[in-house]
Order: sequence, then structure tokens, then C-alpha cells
Amino acid sequence: MTTSTQRPARVPAVLVLEDGRTFRGRAYGAVGETFGEAVFSTGMTGYQETLTDPSYHRQVVVMTAPHVGNTGVNDEDQESSRIWVAGYVVRDPARVPSNWRSRRTLDDELTRQGVVGISGIDTRALTRHLRERGAMRVGIFSGEKARADEAALLAAVQASPQMKGADLSAEVATKEPYVVPAVGEKKFTVAAIDLGIKGMTPQRMAERGIEVHVLPAGATLDEVYAVDPDGVFLSNGPGDPATADLTVIQGVLERRTPLFGICFGNQLLGRAVGFGTYKLKYGHRGINQPVQDRSTGKVEVTAHNHGFAVDAPLDQVADTPYGRVEVSHVCLNDDVVEGLRLLDTPAFSVQYHPEAAAGPHDAAYLFDRFVKLMEGQRA
Repeated sequence: MTTSTQRPARVPAVLVLEDGRTFRGRAYGAVGETFGEAVFSTGMTGYQETLTDPSYHRQVVVMTAPHVGNTGVNDEDQESSRIWVAGYVVRDPARVPSNWRSRRTLDDELTRQGVVGISGIDTRALTRHLRERGAMRVGIFSGEKARADEAALLAAVQASPQMKGADLSAEVATKEPYVVPAVGEKKFTVAAIDLGIKGMTPQRMAERGIEVHVLPAGATLDEVYAVDPDGVFLSNGPGDPATADLTVIQGVLERRTPLFGICFGNQLLGRAVGFGTYKLKYGHRGINQPVQDRSTGKVEVTAHNHGFAVDAPLDQVADTPYGRVEVSHVCLNDDVVEGLRLLDTPAFSVQYHPEAAAGPHDAAYLFDRFVKLMEGQRA
């Protein structure tokens, strides 16, 4: 990605999809060029959390909500230390933000962090195109680069890397371990493997009396057990789950340490027990996805950010090297597997983000379920 932070008003920009479809608009954020996988998010709020979610690494996010930036940018709601999206696409950016916590405009923040975006295009048409054709590579070009020959721009997009086969967790994970202390009395210790963890996730565990040791994505089994964990957590993260090393997860299952995974962690647990994963046509991204918890029949509105899914049978319990496994949650829009539960080993996972940052709080009970799993194992 090449960028410039100096941008006069109404700089031209063009978005080029790998199938040749183009959209022309105005620069939003930094001026330059960027490449990634074009995906769309259906969330109407929470854009700051979306931008700073490491799971969006190397993705160009198209916002389906027409007005973005209304509440500006504050210093409290970011989910990591930086913006991770490769590019940003909006229809009508706010001209003047209005919120008592706002410190700067979203446009200024994108520019400050070198994130190339585009505004003033028909995001409805772009979203429909991605729904029909599937997520695909894209480039955004602004300033002088937007005036280049479209055939050359298309060739540049088609030469950019694909998401399938991409191993990205180590690029977004912490390099050094750190600890999030329990709030109040410490009840448990959890080793959280950072595959692209969001800041609110260990906070939700800390609120339940858990001391969270956040470890790098490449942590070994010895490093996991060096913190003497009562449980192990697998975080969300970017990339293709087929590229991941499953040694640590399988070691945790063999030792029967309670394990909880979310999003990318759900996919890795699925692969660790023997299921496959596959790339969805356009994925689930947003904070309004309906999921049913099959154990209770309850329907939750949940926050999603995933382009891959687990290939597990919906209508039967599967036998695996770690005992019986069933699909615990399913998406009501398309029957995609949204959770797994091991019946003979203390482990479970969901495909969505229960920390609700941003998003609804329907799935907060999953952290309590993790606590009960650790309590049961300790007893």
C-alpha cells in the first residue's frame, strides 16, 4: 500500500474489482493505492471497532450503512492499537461529527494512519455485486493513481495476493506475552492464544474473575502450560484456517484442559478434531446475524466477521479422535455452522464474537459457560 497524508478536497478515486467492475468516487482518508479482499459489513454502528479489529487485516471493507463517521473517532472504543483494514469504502461520509466523546473526524484518522478509502459511490450496487459474484480482490486508487489506465489498474488488482491460503495470524498477534488481571477476586487463570484478539475479549473474561495471559500466535504447548492455566482460549483472527498449525490445540484437547474458541478459534478447533473448513461465498460481517443455540433453542443476534466456515454435519453427532462432537449453533440465514461442542472433552467454540464490541450482548453468556466448564473440571 502506498499513501500520502496530504489531500485537498474532492480528490478523484476509483475502485477496481478483480472481475473488471469499477466504481468512481472521491478519496476518503489517505491518498494512494491499496489492495485487499473486498467484503461488506452490515453493521449500522460500531465502525471504530470494525476498523481496529485485526480480523479485517488485508480486507477492504464496504459499509452497507450509507452514513459513516457521524460520531467521529474517540480514544476509548478501538479494539487494538491501530486500524487494520486494508481499505475503506463508504457512500456518504459525515461532514461534521457529533458526539461528546469525539476527538477527531474519521476522515482525519484514516488519513493519519495511512488508510486509503473511497466515498461517494453506490455501495448498494457494490454490495449486491459481491453477494452475487462473491468476495474478491480489489484495489482502491486515488489522486494521480486514479487517472492511470484502467487495464493497468485491473492487472495490478489481479496480481495481488488472495485470501485463500493466506497465513496472517502472526502478522497481527502480539509479539510478547502480556497479562490482563482479573477484576476483583481472581478465580481462574486462562492462557489466551492471540490469533488477532480484540481488546474487549480478555476484558470480558477479567470481569468474571479470570486472569488472562495473552500469548503470541506461535506459542508452544510448553509456553501455554507454563502459566498453569485452568483454561485455554483461542481468539478471532484473519486468514485461511487451513494454514494453521494445530499441534497446540490438539495437545490441549489431549490434556483435557477446558478450551473455548471464537471465530478463527472455532475454525481451528473444527480442524483439530478432524473437520474441514471452506471459504464462504461472501462471508458474514456485521452485528445483526441471527444464530440459534441448539441446546436451548434460543435465537441470538450476534456480531460476525468471518469468510471461512467449518464443514461439520448439522444432523448428527460426529465421532472424532477426541470423542463425540456436535454442532451447537447454526446461522438461521444460511445454515452455516456457528458453533461446536465436544461431548466427551471439555471444549466448545462459536463462530461469532461474544464480546459485543461492537454488537449486541446476546452472546455474553458464553463467557459464563466457559467459567462453568473450568469450575466443573476443577471440581
